[in-house]
Amino acid sequence: MDSLKTLSAVIAVAVTSILATWHSADAADKIYKIGAPLPLTGALSPEGLRMKSGYDLWAKTQNEAGGIKAGDDTYKVEITYSDYQSNTPRAVQSAELMITEGKVDALFAPFGSGATKAVSAVSEKYGVPMIAAQAASAQVYDQGFKYLFGMYTPNSTVVQPLVDLVQATNPTVKKVAVLARNDLFPLAIAEEFSTYAKSKGLEIVSDQKFPIGSVDFGSALTQIRAAQPDWIYATGYVNDMILIRKQMQEQGVKTQLITMLVGPSTPEFIENTGKLAENVVTSTWWDVAAKFNGEDVFGSAENFEQLFRKTYNNIYPDYSVASAAACGAVLAIAVNKAGSVDKAKVRDQLAAMDTDTFYGHIKFGPTGQISSLKPPAIQVQGGKPVVVLPPDIKQSDLRFDKK
Repeated sequence: MDSLKTLSAVIAVAVTSILATWHSADAADKIYKIGAPLPLTGALSPEGLRMKSGYDLWAKTQNEAGGIKAGDDTYKVEITYSDYQSNTPRAVQSAELMITEGKVDALFAPFGSGATKAVSAVSEKYGVPMIAAQAASAQVYDQGFKYLFGMYTPNSTVVQPLVDLVQATNPTVKKVAVLARNDLFPLAIAEEFSTYAKSKGLEIVSDQKFPIGSVDFGSALTQIRAAQPDWIYATGYVNDMILIRKQMQEQGVKTQLITMLVGPSTPEFIENTGKLAENVVTSTWWDVAAKFNGEDVFGSAENFEQLFRKTYNNIYPDYSVASAAACGAVLAIAVNKAGSVDKAKVRDQLAAMDTDTFYGHIKFGPTGQISSLKPPAIQVQGGKPVVVLPPDIKQSDLRFDKK
């Protein structure tokens, strides 16, 4: 996983640089404190490291631009991290300590719908605004909480357009196999997919779940191979998807189309699966191809890409790092419009937000989940992620393999 090792090393340098900026600031500088519990070790560390790279780039860029303006005051950004080791109860404990002892002004949520839902009860209890970079499941946002906001649109927005595209492009796709990690987001999006696929006349010929931490998918893949699906739809996280794709090859599992959420647009997946990544499809929540412009500190999707590549050894910024950076970008806008760092006032500005950013147009729905984006679908073609949906930013047509 060379790109992950490179990213880890560059993140360490970037963090040192940011800390140096904070420590060299005048003692009278005001600080806006943000807490960010992340899985920096353990099974979810690839996701945690990418989120951290997005947060760090935003903090560095915002501080170099002078910080966050709030009324007559200007605040330097300080992000406090805690490694919860891919263990959700530790994420909850970390968040509470950040609030009660660290006195943070806001939180960036942990990775994934499950951990975000757990931590959201803490941020709500203390009235601390929390923005989730990576939590799409509606179950996270249906709790009636006021202080939770999320940068991913609902699961239906990534499922339904892809099913429609596949059916319009290749009517021979009739039978589908579903393989889902037994975790909140993977299960929710797999269920969303199965429900919509069946409503469109597709037959679910295999529907299986695998435990968190699985490394051997032989039994599930044997059943999938026997079912002879035209389309395999797998949900989980990057390490899961790498193992599944490799073991599909070993087991001789063939199909017309493979969709995996999440992971295939990341350098880790493409590097570790090599030619097996070709034609794998994934759904995302952002791509630089959309060429968004906005009032945030990055200004445009292209500028964000350039800054990320410059900072992180020319690594392509996928949607996961963009959503993390966007958390900071929208928080800074909310603080500025509130004219204050008062938590309730910042929360109100997040709820009322209706503005353009490098990440796209930002408007949160009544539950706090963003409602203003059209997520793209990505397919690996020629070893690179390309956009196949929506039509207005499409870079290539959807491709199918021979069974």
